[in-house]
Amino acid sequence: MSGDLEPIGPPEALDMWLDRLESTRADETLKSYRYRLKPFIAWCEDEEIENLNDLSSRDIFRFDSERRSEGLAPATLKTQLGTLKRFIRFCERVDGVQSDLPAKIEVPSVGLAERVNDELLTAERAETIRGKLRRYERASRRQAMFELMWHTGCRLGGLRGLDLDDCFFEQDELERLRHQDDIDREALENVELPFVYFRHRPTTPLKNKRSGERPVALAREVADRIQEYIDVHRVDRVDQNNRRPLFTTEKGRNARVSKSSVRREIYIMTQPCRWGSCPHDRDERSCDALKHGHEARCPSSRSPHPIRTGAITNMRDQGWPPEVVAERVNATPEVIREHYDHPDPIRRMQSRRSFLDEEEESA
Repeated sequence: MSGDLEPIGPPEALDMWLDRLESTRADETLKSYRYRLKPFIAWCEDEEIENLNDLSSRDIFRFDSERRSEGLAPATLKTQLGTLKRFIRFCERVDGVQSDLPAKIEVPSVGLAERVNDELLTAERAETIRGKLRRYERASRRQAMFELMWHTGCRLGGLRGLDLDDCFFEQDELERLRHQDDIDREALENVELPFVYFRHRPTTPLKNKRSGERPVALAREVADRIQEYIDVHRVDRVDQNNRRPLFTTEKGRNARVSKSSVRREIYIMTQPCRWGSCPHDRDERSCDALKHGHEARCPSSRSPHPIRTGAITNMRDQGWPPEVVAERVNATPEVIREHYDHPDPIRRMQSRRSFLDEEEESA
């Protein structure tokens, strides 16, 4: 059934696809694609499918059924099969599979309730953490990190990649932008401060690379908290590329804080017992989650991504249109609605009242 197609093995085709995407996708994204397709590549090996030309829709159906029987969550299955379909489409373009195969791959639909990530950080918890940080850890690196993540909805990579020169809090700092080719100098005459500028650089890449670059406006209160950290607790160091990271370390070869360090800081900040009593009735003297490196073991702790999810949800609950939120956090409106928009019905109703008021005024 392979016809005149040139033979190609599953691992070879996967490497070819990821190499093709390398110029437009961040390394972390490529790693996630390889991880999602790992079960399919292994399945092909078990089934002795060494040439994708011989892959049929019946084979895909058998792989799909096998994955379903393993008890995968609906959202996980949808993600894996969606990535598989994209991979097979690429294989079709390079004459690696039969031309009608991609259209025969059915990606399961997932209801909103199954898509919702229950681990998002709620606005109430975020405000509690912000208040405690202001009281007990003012001007700390933790406070500056949390304020930026909650206020901008940025990804971990974007936060870590910020330099001092990406912070524009005062008028004279705009001079750094006037000599850059991609900046409209006339727009700088009326730009409002403060803001931070997320930039893609080879050593600190953004998820969507150049298309992820964007200035993001800050509330003055947030900028003031970051400036306090810079003035009081930031360790003045340059990294291995002679850049001045916003978030630095006190020691070590690399002056820029690592991703694992940021994750650990977030886990610590979101542990309820850091600010009050334990909601899980654990003995804080013996709790494993309070040991260094084990902070994620707390059932209530959160990684950076739920902060982004909660921040985006909070923006939508305040009435921000999906298109505006999408530009701020570097996502598409469709992705905002499908993956990040987990509304509180009362808050969302309140956010719609402004439209009702406008209608009554125009009547």
